[in-house]
Order: sequence, then structure tokens, then C-alpha cells
Amino acid sequence: PKHILNAPTKLMKEEDYGAGYRYDHDEPDAFSGQDYFPEKMGRRTFYDPPERGFERDIRKRLDYWAKLRGERER
Repeated sequence: PKHILNAPTKLMKEEDYGAGYRYDHDEPDAFSGQDYFPEKMGRRTFYDPPERGFERDIRKRLDYWAKLRGERER
């Protein structure tokens, strides 16, 4: 997506490259919730950790980020 690409030239700035980019570390909780895949692709789940061991903690973090993303997309 254009929002994740820098705009070092005037033409690229005019074409809105980099427009709307949010740097994760500048956001509350260091999480912007932005997508970095093509819009046509839609949101997908690439990792679904089971409820055991350390993966249980990973599941909690993924669920927390999903909650933040939902709040910020409203």
C-alpha cells in the first residue's frame, strides 16, 4: 500500500505515497493497527497459537492487538 512507502520525490508526494502512515512507536501502546498487505487481500490470520505454554501468552497479545485495531478502525 502507498501509505507504507516513503516519498522522496515531489511526484511521489503528489501521488500520496506515505500519506496516512502512522509510526507504531508514536502510537499509544506502540501499535498503529495499520495493514501492510494489499487492500484486495483483506485481513487474514497467519498464526493461531494454541492455548498451552508460552503460546497462551502470545494468544493474549494477539487478542489485545485485535481489540486495539478494532477500536482504532471505528
